[in-house]
Amino acid sequence: MHDWRQELWDRIDRHADEMVALRRHLHQHPEPSGEEVETSRHLHQQLVTHGIAAQTPHHGRGVVANSIDQDSPKRVALRGDIDALLLEDQKQVEYHSRVQGVMHACGHDAHASCVYGAVVALHQLAEAGKLPCPVTWRALFQPAEETATGASELIAAGALADVDSIFSLHVDPTRPAGVIGVRASTFSAHCDAMHIQIDGVAGHSARPHESKDAIAAAAEFISALYQFVPRGVDSQDSCVVSITQIHGGSTSNVIPPRVELAGSIRSLGRDIRNHAVGHVAHLAEAVGHMTGTSIHIDFGVHIPGVENDPQLTDLVANIGGSVLGTDRVQWIERPSMGGEDFAFYLEQVPGTMFRLGAARDTTPASGLHTPLFDIDERCLAVGAKILATAAVEASMA
Repeated sequence: MHDWRQELWDRIDRHADEMVALRRHLHQHPEPSGEEVETSRHLHQQLVTHGIAAQTPHHGRGVVANSIDQDSPKRVALRGDIDALLLEDQKQVEYHSRVQGVMHACGHDAHASCVYGAVVALHQLAEAGKLPCPVTWRALFQPAEETATGASELIAAGALADVDSIFSLHVDPTRPAGVIGVRASTFSAHCDAMHIQIDGVAGHSARPHESKDAIAAAAEFISALYQFVPRGVDSQDSCVVSITQIHGGSTSNVIPPRVELAGSIRSLGRDIRNHAVGHVAHLAEAVGHMTGTSIHIDFGVHIPGVENDPQLTDLVANIGGSVLGTDRVQWIERPSMGGEDFAFYLEQVPGTMFRLGAARDTTPASGLHTPLFDIDERCLAVGAKILATAAVEASMA
């Protein structure tokens, strides 16, 4: 093992309590997508305290921090997201959310803390002249991941200017702290949010023949989606359609004129995604014609699938083996059907995302996006070590 690695990891260990404190502060003061002003201000202040140049490029939301000037031909970006979810925190811990109805249930507080710990250590070793080569890095503390708009905002603000590669992580409650999961190529699914509006003609519930029943049309459309979208895709290809919201009507004796639905399409592969979206639109037209209603679908933001660079994924796997032991690096067999807007960066530059084990060995983990979600905070130093080491080794490659 090279001495610089041990020096870097020791420096991160010395900041472990600071990373935990930062994570807990963010956990106690969560802000949802689009409102991350105080989160950004706190991160900016913490970085400046260490002498790190940082700015908030987009309406006070998000932070971009840069290394001191280095004569490096490559710039490596490290990304951590910072937004929380609209969910009530039900954990009985001292650092539970103090904001009613908002919590970090997806681990973004941990992601930001890992990136913070990594760049603080890199900055300090660079100042001390203890890195093996010039390392030019950029830290992206990204807002609005959950609404899939934050990555595009930062990219438009120039966050990827001169960046050659990018690394990120996501906490994983299915793996214990001290274990990571890696996967080359397809890592996550394409994701399309759907908002569906069904317009009919209102009527008395005693005389449905006089109406164009939007609720009956909604029932037919949901049934058609669940039955025929899977039938329209090769059974060996992954495609999931889910309706997650239904809104319509206000009283028991009136057939409402409008019903609104929301949901998502998730698929592995752009061709599968394009076929599924087209098939959903065809079903909407057919059900609308059959029921005498009008069905309009707004597909909103399309999140492409994360496609990890194989070479950079191997780099992370090797670093993980050095930090944890090779038996603690797990190759992920199948991609996730979840969406992740880290994919927008990967459309511009090569990069990779890995899973950071975050479950306690003795406590069953609550899943992502659940009101009891929590992490084993020992994972923070692990994530920071892998990210920081990746920044150095990508600069040397």
